[in-house]
Amino acid sequence: MKNVTQSFVFLAHWPFAGSFGLNTDILATNLINLTVVVGVLIFFGKGVCANLLDNRKQRILSTIRNSEELRRGTLEQLEKARIRLQKVELEADEYRMNGYSEIEREKENLINATSISLEQLETSKNETLYFEKQRAMNQVRQRVFQQAIQGALGTLNSCLNTELHFRTIRANIGILGAIESKR
Repeated sequence: MKNVTQSFVFLAHWPFAGSFGLNTDILATNLINLTVVVGVLIFFGKGVCANLLDNRKQRILSTIRNSEELRRGTLEQLEKARIRLQKVELEADEYRMNGYSEIEREKENLINATSISLEQLETSKNETLYFEKQRAMNQVRQRVFQQAIQGALGTLNSCLNTELHFRTIRANIGILGAIESKR
């Protein structure tokens, strides 16, 4: 500590320019050198440092502004995407409901069409059965009639002689003629 105090006292009694000497006091020499270097640095480096700091500050501020603009743009895009998503979800729900309604309508239409087709097939089946029954009955009637006529002719032929046969024919022709003349 005593050495530091002496160095300041020594600075106060600095010899004039007439003598040049070597200062061997390390503490006094370093302190002077440091003071000079720091002074020069502050004087000349102040502008450079200030410019560097201002440039850095401007870049940081512009980066922050750009980030804020990007964030705002991203938030707007996110909001638009959310709105679009809600619209798409509503449309999907609407299509789903319309699809279900359409499926139900098609199902009912198909059931109705099938029911009508079944009724038509049933009616057609019943008509076919009726006509087949009528045809079968007509065939049976014709056979019975043919057999009856053949039996009657056979009986008549076996029972009647030629003379009786001619008289019956003439009587029938007379009856038919009388019926014909009335018309």
